[in-house]
Amino acid sequence: MDIGFIGVGRMGFHMARRLIEAGHRLIVYDTQREATDRIVARGATAATSPRAVADQVETVMASLPTPDIVLAVATGDNGVAGGGKVRRFVDLSTTGSRMAVRIYEALKAHDIVQIDSPVSGGVSGAEKGTLAVMISGPRAECEPLMPVFGVIGKPFFIGERPGAGQTMKLANNLLSATAMAATSEAMVMGVKAGLDPSVMIDVINAGSGRNTASESKFPKAVLPGTFDFGFATGLMYKDLRLCLEEAEALGVPMWIANAVKQMYQLANSQIGPDKDFTSVIQCIEEWAGVAVRATKDKNT
Repeated sequence: MDIGFIGVGRMGFHMARRLIEAGHRLIVYDTQREATDRIVARGATAATSPRAVADQVETVMASLPTPDIVLAVATGDNGVAGGGKVRRFVDLSTTGSRMAVRIYEALKAHDIVQIDSPVSGGVSGAEKGTLAVMISGPRAECEPLMPVFGVIGKPFFIGERPGAGQTMKLANNLLSATAMAATSEAMVMGVKAGLDPSVMIDVINAGSGRNTASESKFPKAVLPGTFDFGFATGLMYKDLRLCLEEAEALGVPMWIANAVKQMYQLANSQIGPDKDFTSVIQCIEEWAGVAVRATKDKNT
């Protein structure tokens, strides 16, 4: 299949690469020349704008960092809406359901169907093709793309309502962020009391406290002190804000989510939006005066 792909950064590159390796022909665009050159070297063809991509293919996919950027790419000057061939806009980004509905309606006026398909699993999931792909849109338009989604991960059809996939993604990321924040507090408390952090993680993962942070994020990024799990603090803070905005619009109370958002707001401000979201623990470490790091040999 001929596919357009807009946004070939850390996540987008691996999704695009896997599509090329699966035999699809890709027309790509990214504002960063280095990112474009990297995927062109794998066999993609570069275009000069989102509209130029949409002039050449019926299906355009996008993996972009913020809702406003997605809106501009979809409907702005030289955007996908002006393309002469495009029929489907597949948004792999996290925008929130209200923005998804806004883009859906704007593209509908151009006879283009938006398929909302946010993904979860981070850079490692994109690299391995194990992302959770949360799909919403007209089923008749989604079904032909299921083999394409299967190349980048495990597809889940959430529903036909525009933005349903976004609601699912925000719920997922709230849980991910909460697990990371709560585990950080528990680990700092234990280390402050003199416990070995590696032993703590082993116990937690064998017991009822096990979660995504204890299973993967702490062993891979916190205990070794690399803080390179693959998702930026600024993006997680953005997702939490979108989640709380949606909850407020729905009339759903979010007391725990508000506390988690405040923690990431602090990390976003003090540590920086470009730092890995696992670095949120450093705010708690600084306050407590300890560092949750593994020793070189946990058996000594």
